[in-house]
Amino acid sequence: MESWRVAAIAGLTGASLVAHSAYGQEGSAPAQLTESGQIVVAGVATPYLIRHLPVSSFPELPAAIQELLNRRGCLIPQTYEAHRPENVVHASLERAGSSDWAVLCSTDGTVSLLVFFTAHPEQPMVLASRPETERLQAHDATGILGFAWGIDPASPEQVHVAQAGLEHRPALLDHDALADSLVDRHTVYHFYAKRAWTLVAMPE
Repeated sequence: MESWRVAAIAGLTGASLVAHSAYGQEGSAPAQLTESGQIVVAGVATPYLIRHLPVSSFPELPAAIQELLNRRGCLIPQTYEAHRPENVVHASLERAGSSDWAVLCSTDGTVSLLVFFTAHPEQPMVLASRPETERLQAHDATGILGFAWGIDPASPEQVHVAQAGLEHRPALLDHDALADSLVDRHTVYHFYAKRAWTLVAMPE
């Protein structure tokens, strides 16, 4: 994924979650990892489908983080455009040179954006939490909504390029930010400094 995604879609109400069979194609998610149902959009019942991957699909995650995610019952939701496992990020989020992780964790219909710093992997920070059904959008002629929330690492250079439209562009960041997006829509960048998370200034 690239950095072009963000915030929840308003007006999605009346979610009805129903277990559903998986795709019949090779390489698709197993049935228990695929969820479908309907939500009401502008007064119309609209179908959706969300695919997930188990934590074991991300063997690069440190064992302590995998164990914590599994204890929480986390599955990793995948955007409708995913062609490889996504929504697990490894970057220097705390400071330059640090080895940190960010994960979208889905449990009981709610998705949380968790960040794990190397020094305290047992104490993840929650940057955002939303019902899965608030992170859906249409993406093809079928009208079936797909999951659209994605996270990516954002290097100081990538953030600087994204700030090109600002009248007074800030200096280059000294470590990575976290891109938080909806597919093909606006992206926000979370940045950690002075023991706090902020959103990086971006053009309107």
